[in-house]
Amino acid sequence: MICAYDKVYLDKARIALGRMLDFAVYDLKYDIAEFFELFIQSGVGPRFEKGDFTLLVGMSGTELAYEVLEQSGINNDRVRPNYTIDRSEEFWTGWALAYYQWETSISFAEIVRNIPIRDIMALYSPYHEMDIRQFTDKMNELYRAAKPETNLKLRRQNIGLTQRELSQLAGVPIRTIQQYEQRQKNINKAQAEYLVMLARALYCEVTDLLDKSF
Repeated sequence: MICAYDKVYLDKARIALGRMLDFAVYDLKYDIAEFFELFIQSGVGPRFEKGDFTLLVGMSGTELAYEVLEQSGINNDRVRPNYTIDRSEEFWTGWALAYYQWETSISFAEIVRNIPIRDIMALYSPYHEMDIRQFTDKMNELYRAAKPETNLKLRRQNIGLTQRELSQLAGVPIRTIQQYEQRQKNINKAQAEYLVMLARALYCEVTDLLDKSF
């Protein structure tokens, strides 16, 4: 598994994202979906997901929220955060989502395009009481349902190749390509030689073909 950034930053990143959403909703009075869209569009989200340590460990959740507003060109009076005694659903959403993004390396934009953040928050009960890996499994299930096509199939279709044409061009058996596209075989465990040949034929990187939610 290729994770988004060094695990040493993960715990603080999860807390920062959770606090950011809690603060944005309860203190800044934003709708969670609206603020998360600002997080992505401001460029803060892409920096966060790529492991920018100035965001992951250099800012509190409150500071992260104000960074989003600043980068979005929005002026907002500074207010004192009033953190809830118990973790809010919004806090848990950011906390859990940060883990999922780290583990899969799927961008925040791609995640919420397929699983809206309100749907993620709706998983709070019962998943906040479960191991985070069970949340990850559920997210993978939802992601595959929303995006049933594999990256291999999408890449192949985008450049207009049939499975047979790709097989001939890459030198990979057509049955193997079919099994990867139908998820009968896990492409993440494919022979390195096959991955290199397929990536070369599809003009992409090997990592572009991996199924991050397998």
